[in-house]
Amino acid sequence: MLSVFQNAFRIEELRNRIIFTLLMLVVFRIGAHIPTPGIDSQALASFFAAQAGTILSFFDMFSGGALQRLTVFALGIMPYISASIIIQLLTVVFPYLERLTREGEAGRKKITMYTRYGTIGLSVVQGFGIAVGLQTMSAPDGAALVLPTIDPWGFRLLTMITLTAGTAFLMWVGEQISERGIGNGISLIIFAGIITDIPSASINSIRLIQAGQLSLFSVAIVVVIMGAVIFAVIFMETSNRKIPVQYAKRMQGNRVYGGQSSHLPLKINSAGVIPPIFASSMLAFPATIAGFSSYAWLQWIAGQLAPTAVLYNILFVMMIFFFCFFYTAIQFNPVKIADEMKKFGGYIPGIRPGKKTAEYINQVLTRITFGGALYLAAVCVLPVFLYRMLNVPFQFGGTALLIVVGVGLDTVRQIEAFLLNRNYDGFMKKAKRRTGTRTLRI
Repeated sequence: MLSVFQNAFRIEELRNRIIFTLLMLVVFRIGAHIPTPGIDSQALASFFAAQAGTILSFFDMFSGGALQRLTVFALGIMPYISASIIIQLLTVVFPYLERLTREGEAGRKKITMYTRYGTIGLSVVQGFGIAVGLQTMSAPDGAALVLPTIDPWGFRLLTMITLTAGTAFLMWVGEQISERGIGNGISLIIFAGIITDIPSASINSIRLIQAGQLSLFSVAIVVVIMGAVIFAVIFMETSNRKIPVQYAKRMQGNRVYGGQSSHLPLKINSAGVIPPIFASSMLAFPATIAGFSSYAWLQWIAGQLAPTAVLYNILFVMMIFFFCFFYTAIQFNPVKIADEMKKFGGYIPGIRPGKKTAEYINQVLTRITFGGALYLAAVCVLPVFLYRMLNVPFQFGGTALLIVVGVGLDTVRQIEAFLLNRNYDGFMKKAKRRTGTRTLRI
């Protein structure tokens, strides 16, 4: 991997793409510190400190702390992700959207346009809701979050427009990174928002060690476990179940086609990080509502749905399994895959084409999805294990760890693909030494 990054800066175009990506991420971090007008920052900070473990802290993680400071990027890129997931789910319901997915580039552009409109709509609703909520909420000491000199409706409209514009700008930044930079722009923005907590988490750990509240032995155990988890995440995210596919020979004119062996790759974790994100959001929402109420039974519910509670983790694991199977069922249609294979003369050795092939693919997909859901659940409940067994305040949740490792792997893959297309040297050094061939540049 080190040689990949060394070769990356030797190619001018790739070097410019990497620099452009870094500059766009710097713009994102600068905007994450520009506050929205009319907010009492001290009261807002104390309010968020009391909302740990709720949906507010969950969304604040993806915005890189922008929501806690209520900056122009407070909504982050979450409205875009929500709109993308909604559009993707609607393609199963509406035949028009399903046809667009099969129309190639033209259909993709229309779906992107609908996603942008959905992002703006969600941003307007969320921005207005945040503005109204800030006017009704107060800090634990009773201080108002909004300055009393601000006109109520003027504050609502200003906040709504500011937050919507910030999300639209971030959406544009993500698209620019995807087009002119390297990697997936939206994913890199989330990646940058999460890793910004690493310095503060490291400083906090050092302070706990100096104060005697955290032992070096516990820190060493956490580092070893983290390394093992990262290795497991990389292994699982790059693993595939390859189903062998054989194509029969067929005559077309004077030529013979087919007769080739191939495989159908099925990812172990085809749902990605969507199940943990959905499960965390749905479980954090009741805790957030209960936190705004003074009723005893609602406070009890909020306590049971805290991230360290047993009930929370049981429900969390169950919902991860549900969303893994649900999202995989939307993404893959075994009947359609079997029909496509039969259409082009493909078959799985030992399995009859058609219905039997669809049943076999569905059986394999169910088994590997169960394994992928088990892996996701294990990674996501790891912070609770560290907190309960070792009494170590784990700063990053399993969802954040999955996103960071997944985005890092995807970015490295794109850099390697770019190097393979632009500069064959670096991947074939050993072969060049053995054969004495020239370096092929494409």
